[in-house]
Amino acid sequence: MGKYVTVSVKIPVELKEKMKKYGIKPSHVLRKAIEDCIREEEIKRLKEKIEEMKPTLGKIRIEDIVRSIREDRVSR
Repeated sequence: MGKYVTVSVKIPVELKEKMKKYGIKPSHVLRKAIEDCIREEEIKRLKEKIEEMKPTLGKIRIEDIVRSIREDRVSR
């Protein structure tokens, strides 16, 4: 994250006053909230992809997976 952009948000005056009273920096709160929201969305999309792949993955035998892992380890 080398480059930054400015994102602004309008909030009620009362909320701004409370933030100032408690020493809460809006940039920290907003950055964390945005990061959390993005993380949740990424997890949601990964879960959807896993659900899409389940029928295909269900056709692969465990023995084939184990054999493939062992072959990979030996080749290193």
